[in-house]
Amino acid sequence: MTELDGKVALVTGGGRGIGRAVALALASSGAAVAVAGRNAAHLEQVVAEIATRGGRALALPCDVGDGAAVEAAVALARTALGPILILVNNAGITASVKFAETDDTTWERIMRVNATGPFFCCRAVVPEMIAQGWGRIVNVASTAALTGIPYSAAYSASKHALLGLTRSLALELARHNITANALCPGWVETDMLHAAIASIVAKTGRTPAEARTSILAVSGQRRVTTPEEVAATALRLLGPEGARVNGQAITIE
Repeated sequence: MTELDGKVALVTGGGRGIGRAVALALASSGAAVAVAGRNAAHLEQVVAEIATRGGRALALPCDVGDGAAVEAAVALARTALGPILILVNNAGITASVKFAETDDTTWERIMRVNATGPFFCCRAVVPEMIAQGWGRIVNVASTAALTGIPYSAAYSASKHALLGLTRSLALELARHNITANALCPGWVETDMLHAAIASIVAKTGRTPAEARTSILAVSGQRRVTTPEEVAATALRLLGPEGARVNGQAITIE
């Protein structure tokens, strides 16, 4: 028996990066995993990898910014796998743009995916967690939720909102044996980092190595975190070890 045998998890943004690493870690711990995201091909690859390892998983093509799509995806996952008692809100987007040049579309899309999306997902699964008397919610925020970062006002605001949602859920749901925590990683080896490096290269003419060094210097990180390191922290919160951790913003650098 592994520690999450019989549990069903939903991981958003599960096709790549942190979400993929979390989905694989959950499956290795015995959970059945509904892997949600916008790229069906990436989702199917993760599901196939889980199946190869003997686990159960379901690909759920879904835009978390669409409330109706989230409700439909959760209903499908519930029918296929069972009650969803573990939720990892990982889906997120960003844009590097000066505040004065941030248009309505950019602001609204980032807020909708990064903050409203987790709200939709929580709203879809929390009633079932309450009915079962157990649940675990992990929201993947960012160090931007704690300090803010320049040229990313919308992203920073969305992650502050996600942290606020996490803390409110933790207080409201504790009596139902449901915990909610936020992970706040710095730069992680994902497509978001690679896009930031490419942007710096294009704008400044620096080499990719120089761009990476400058990103770490500004953030104060000694090195880039791996998706697997973030997933390991998430797994500790989702398993028995995390039962007494609630409402926390856990920095990972």
